[in-house]
Amino acid sequence: MNLEAIKAIYKFEMARTFRTPLQSLISPVISTSLYFVVFGAAIGSRITEIEGVSYGAFILPGLIMLMILTQSVANGSFGIYFPKFLGTIYELLSAPVSSFETVVGYVGAAATKSLILGVLVLATAWFFVPIRIDHPFWMLAFLVLTAITFSLVGFIIGIWAKGMEQLQTVPLLIITPLTFLGGTFYSLSVLPPFWQTVSLFNPVVYLISGFRWAFYGIADVDISISVAATLGFLAICLAIVSWMFRTGYRLKS
Repeated sequence: MNLEAIKAIYKFEMARTFRTPLQSLISPVISTSLYFVVFGAAIGSRITEIEGVSYGAFILPGLIMLMILTQSVANGSFGIYFPKFLGTIYELLSAPVSSFETVVGYVGAAATKSLILGVLVLATAWFFVPIRIDHPFWMLAFLVLTAITFSLVGFIIGIWAKGMEQLQTVPLLIITPLTFLGGTFYSLSVLPPFWQTVSLFNPVVYLISGFRWAFYGIADVDISISVAATLGFLAICLAIVSWMFRTGYRLKS
């Protein structure tokens, strides 16, 4: 394995993030904090508690997961798409760098950016709501696995996309709606039985439910199912990336 190649790609992508901190770090944190103000203060004053947890604290895991999912996909897709768009991808293709090393470098950087944002949002949330973390190991596990998985999703989109429209289609029309309908702002128990059943076909439900369980010990889905689903999503993404490279997808503009 060419560790220097992975390190070079990783450092380049991280440097690009820290060159634009307002856009890459501060803006997502402020946007997520506004949810606490709008939902925590406005709606939270009408909904006192959900399963023994204040409403503002209840939505925290969902908001972090919303930010992790959207930012991981965005970072993963833009990171590999823009070298294709600008034509600089040929520098990478002419270098002694394997497909595996390329994936590790780009996906590792995208996941790291999302994890930094997740930590920043969690730290910011202390100013708005009371927080407890019952299972810190599982909280970190869900955070890391979700960031890696959806960075891979973004990488897949970045390879597949032939234009900015395709690059934005999946995040805007699929990822974001599934996250909002995945229990970010509510418990599935408040839905009618039919819609509870329909919600179980939403894969994001299992991520948010498991992540919320790590905080407060409450979940809409059994924790073992959430863990299995999270690992399953990661395995599927790895299989798709492997298939794309084996069957001739090229990192070309």
